[in-house]
Amino acid sequence: MATPSQWIAGARPRTLPAAVVPVAVGTGVAIGHGGAVWWRALLALFVALALQVGVNYANDYSDGVRGTDDERVGPMRLVGSKAASPREVLSAALGCFLAAAVAGLVLVVVTGAWWLLLVGALSIAAAWFYTGGSRPYGYRALGEISVFVFFGLVAVTGTSFVQLEWLPWAALVASVPVGLLACAMLVVNNLRDIVTDGPAGKRTMAVVLGDRRTRTLYTLCLVLPLAVAVAMTPWQPFTALAALSAPLAITPVKAVRRGVTGPALIATLQQTGRFQLVYGLLFTIGLALNAL
Repeated sequence: MATPSQWIAGARPRTLPAAVVPVAVGTGVAIGHGGAVWWRALLALFVALALQVGVNYANDYSDGVRGTDDERVGPMRLVGSKAASPREVLSAALGCFLAAAVAGLVLVVVTGAWWLLLVGALSIAAAWFYTGGSRPYGYRALGEISVFVFFGLVAVTGTSFVQLEWLPWAALVASVPVGLLACAMLVVNNLRDIVTDGPAGKRTMAVVLGDRRTRTLYTLCLVLPLAVAVAMTPWQPFTALAALSAPLAITPVKAVRRGVTGPALIATLQQTGRFQLVYGLLFTIGLALNAL
């Protein structure tokens, strides 16, 4: 039986900035437009975190039963390491999805936007079929696209909408850099596993693009968000604050560009998450200051 610390490790806490940042940015947009509703923001955060942890457990389960986690250079997996049974990990994933669905239903009821049910259902389906089912799209180089859509476009605009009950253009634009930073986390993770994923039949975007082009993609995912934040300043004057996070991008970009591989990229993943959090905080503040 897995210990509590192993369950926490299996939830992959280093990936949680991908859930926190879009909700923070979406709330920054809501503040900037004078319509923040804090309990709705917290409920949106719960939904995002539950989905993120749920997809991590679901991936652990699906990859574990397929055997693609038998040889890994990254953090431990519950099923692959046999610390927990497949059924236990599957139950944990489904429990997270159920919790997200219940919290999301509350937001649907209070906003009266019943079309959000479809968005929620698609989000859960995307979380499961990333590595689940007979034809997982994460094995077909579509993982980054899904992350960009659901942890960028959907999460940011959804958070803004459930608070404002309308959608400002700033939420749409702000979702782009947030989605790119979420992609960066997945890109560097898949770059680390490129040597083992290919032979295991897991054709991630990193496997398809190859080592060199994957490193270029990672660099773009970190640089473009800084450019977007600055480009928004004619209409959102304070978003350039996010550019102050640029020094935190230097070390991980240098590491990736000079060809760091394997376990050494675990530190790069941590640095990417740190940059994502600081960028998200500064970007949120800049969007919120629009209220002035």
